[in-house]
Amino acid sequence: MVSRVFIGCGAGFAGDRTDAAIPVVRALAECDGPRYIIYETLAERTLALAQVARRSSSGPGYNPVLDKFIRLILRDCLAAGIKIVGNFGAANPRAAAHRIAELARELGCGPLKIAFVEGDDITNRLSPAEFAQREVGGRLLAGHPEIVAANVYLGAEPIAEALAQGADVVVTGRIADPSLVLGPLLHSFGWPLEDLDRIAAGTLAGHLLECGAQLTGGYFADPGYKDVPGMDNIGYPIAEIDADGCVVVGKPAGTGGLVDRRTVTEQLLYEIHDPAAYLTPDVVLDITDVEIEEIGENRVRVTGARGHPKPEKLKATVCIDGGFLAEAEISYAGPNAAARARLAIDTVRKRVARQLPQLTLRADAIGVMSVHADLAGEAAREAWLRAPDDIRVRFAAQFPDAEIAEILLGEVEALYCAGPAGGAGLRRHITPRLLSASCLIERDLVTPAVSLLRSTS
Repeated sequence: MVSRVFIGCGAGFAGDRTDAAIPVVRALAECDGPRYIIYETLAERTLALAQVARRSSSGPGYNPVLDKFIRLILRDCLAAGIKIVGNFGAANPRAAAHRIAELARELGCGPLKIAFVEGDDITNRLSPAEFAQREVGGRLLAGHPEIVAANVYLGAEPIAEALAQGADVVVTGRIADPSLVLGPLLHSFGWPLEDLDRIAAGTLAGHLLECGAQLTGGYFADPGYKDVPGMDNIGYPIAEIDADGCVVVGKPAGTGGLVDRRTVTEQLLYEIHDPAAYLTPDVVLDITDVEIEEIGENRVRVTGARGHPKPEKLKATVCIDGGFLAEAEISYAGPNAAARARLAIDTVRKRVARQLPQLTLRADAIGVMSVHADLAGEAAREAWLRAPDDIRVRFAAQFPDAEIAEILLGEVEALYCAGPAGGAGLRRHITPRLLSASCLIERDLVTPAVSLLRSTS
């Protein structure tokens, strides 16, 4: 009977460090018990762009980061018996599984079983009007626009099922982040879904691990206030979870970073809208009685999670066409740079307003004010008085099509010779955009499916 499970995190988002998982795998290889490494690489925007790529045949639909993450650790994980669970599948988990099989053959890994989870894509399950009826917190879908993609957040059960079928690697699409951890725990411990407190404890462990180095001091670091050693070699988290739901979090020996009560508390509260009712597909997590205790250097025990019955409906992210984002940047430096930058902003604003009077144009002065978008208020006036002699000006606006977006980009580029003086370092870019809405979907409209791909080499 399994008494303890070890789960490490290899990545907390698609742009995470590829080498961070190597110390995690080495540490897991020394542990005695079931071991897993999870990869959370699927933000809402990442999935939406993958859906667009798949539908336009401009990409395979799975997350392209799969190669750089899996290639580094696949052979070692298989040799040590460490299972891999990741949402690399994005809009095409099936293709992601086949790509992992190809990587295994390239690496000479030998036979392995790769499971992929489908069923989260509900784009064609409902009409635009039906999605609009289920939208929460807004009316983006009220006009019944064409749905580019709709993906529902699945829970942990399909992962547990895949592991029960003997999978060495489990690839999912849209799945709730904590479920990446809860799935292996369901499989290893055999927890019944009715044991709400244990399901809550597994969900809590997943919530702590899902963002990688945010738990081990990365996003926590603030020099002079919250100092973290070895940021250039920060260790990614590993959790030890007991059958009773006790969670101990730490990091690989010899790595930088920090795991203490403060880092764990920050991650515990991250994205928690209601501490008494954090909604997931598997359980409603209550953290109001959670206790956090430092039990050693870079070792923190977390207990006291409570669970309530899972929500009746599942959350889905629904994406529609958002047109194009046009961005252009230009720099001004040297004496009187601030005045020249302000003149550039004023010039572009007036010229674009004559051609596109309904356009909302954003102008940022990087180095002066570039977060709060207040170039006219009192705070901005004070900021301009303290402005450095090195300012990067950024213009941005959203357009219905790329041709109209060229109007803004052309006006910024014209500043080179049309003035003011000294503009340099022009950059211009157009990016397709998607807009997203949240919907609540009846569970009986969602059918997760697990398939197994056997790879030989």
